[in-house]
Amino acid sequence: MLRKFIYIAVFLLPLWVSAQSCPKLSYPANGSVGIPVDATITWPAVDGIVGYLISLGTTPGGGDILSRRSAGLINSYTPELGLPENTLIYVRIELFIADQPLKICAIESFTTEDVTTPPLCTNLSLPLNGESGVRVTTEIVWNYASKATGYRLTVGSSAGASDIIDDLDVGNTLSHNLSENLPQDETIYVRIQPYNENGDAAGCTEESFNTGAAVFNCGPFIDPVSGQSINLRPVVDFPNVVGLCQNNIPATVESNDQAHGFRWFSVNEDGSETLLSTNRTVSISSLGSYRYEAYNIIEELGNSIECTSVVDFSVVFSDVPQIREINVLRNADGLQVEVLAEGIGDYEFALDDIDGPYQDGNVFTQVSSGAHDVFVRDKNGCGVSRGLVEAELSQSDFPKFFTPNGDGINDFWQIRPSKEGRVKQLEYLQVFDRYGVLLTQITRSSNGWDGSFNGRPLPSAVYWFKAEDNYQNIVRGYFLLKR
Repeated sequence: MLRKFIYIAVFLLPLWVSAQSCPKLSYPANGSVGIPVDATITWPAVDGIVGYLISLGTTPGGGDILSRRSAGLINSYTPELGLPENTLIYVRIELFIADQPLKICAIESFTTEDVTTPPLCTNLSLPLNGESGVRVTTEIVWNYASKATGYRLTVGSSAGASDIIDDLDVGNTLSHNLSENLPQDETIYVRIQPYNENGDAAGCTEESFNTGAAVFNCGPFIDPVSGQSINLRPVVDFPNVVGLCQNNIPATVESNDQAHGFRWFSVNEDGSETLLSTNRTVSISSLGSYRYEAYNIIEELGNSIECTSVVDFSVVFSDVPQIREINVLRNADGLQVEVLAEGIGDYEFALDDIDGPYQDGNVFTQVSSGAHDVFVRDKNGCGVSRGLVEAELSQSDFPKFFTPNGDGINDFWQIRPSKEGRVKQLEYLQVFDRYGVLLTQITRSSNGWDGSFNGRPLPSAVYWFKAEDNYQNIVRGYFLLKR
């Protein structure tokens, strides 16, 4: 079966290559003469390609009329401005073939007619005759007039007038950008006069359209010249929620945006608005809905136009956070610290540095062993709270001896505070004699062990202890009781 398939493939390959052979012109035929200047050049469709390129020139291989214009998969091309008269035109077709080099076909040629009559008239294609609401910045565009080699343009604000453009020779083109904007809300009259060496087109009529009010685009939009995105509105960075600290009412809210002007409104329950400020700052003393506007002033068409950016925001109460609990869990890659805070504010969290960086989440992972500070900050600026993560227990946290002799010095045996002055998170601390008898269990809040058991002082000796912290870390050791 495979051998049969290979046979078929080898047999069909020449046919496939042949299907991608260069086409010959269908019209005009190679070497033909007297071809109309508005002719459509056509060639047979070629299978298995992804597109055509066509070049037209007055020299072999030249592109002075058309240089390698893509025709897509359409096997024809009509020159937008027609062809020069009584001229030998050279045509070259190139084929785009997938995963292969560009295939360049042989050059063919034909000769155009000798035009002996004036051109025909043309008409508007943009704006259309009778169109309304046309932009005052519109471009004037018209259709190709057969046999024309140029056009003269007249534009007026009344029928037959030329007060805007007076019989301007724009050359062999099909469009014209006006140097100034057209008047607003007026009827504009346009006359396009095609011509060639034999004279002007005869009987061409005037067309008209109506402009609308100027519509200014504040953006964002793409500049057609530079290709860059342009936005004439201010770039705003203002939150959708603003918190008022309960201990600081009324509060001054400020915008840090760069703009020509600002406006602040309160939005009433019935949907109406009250202007509060036209400055960069506004004083707010109550909860509710508000609107913030920042705007730039743009001078256009002799008018001052506002380009505005708007943020609707709500005002809520906020307050200093209260740290309720700090949970620490030991993992293989370090400590996991969870900070539980409560309050009516919107809070963020940082580890070890009051200046941050802060995060929205209240859990820190891969935290190193040892003592840490945690900070909880109200996003609305109402304050920061500090919490402590104690270090794990170690042998150095427990005294090596004590002397319970009643002199007020070293009379109790108790866990030492950490170097930072913090009390360790002690789950329990037990003391044993050398036989393993539990003598006492010490709490963090007590003074410690006074060296007695059941009210009787114990003798000088070595005693043992066992302690566990909230990380489930157990420390065992011994100490000396001296009398």
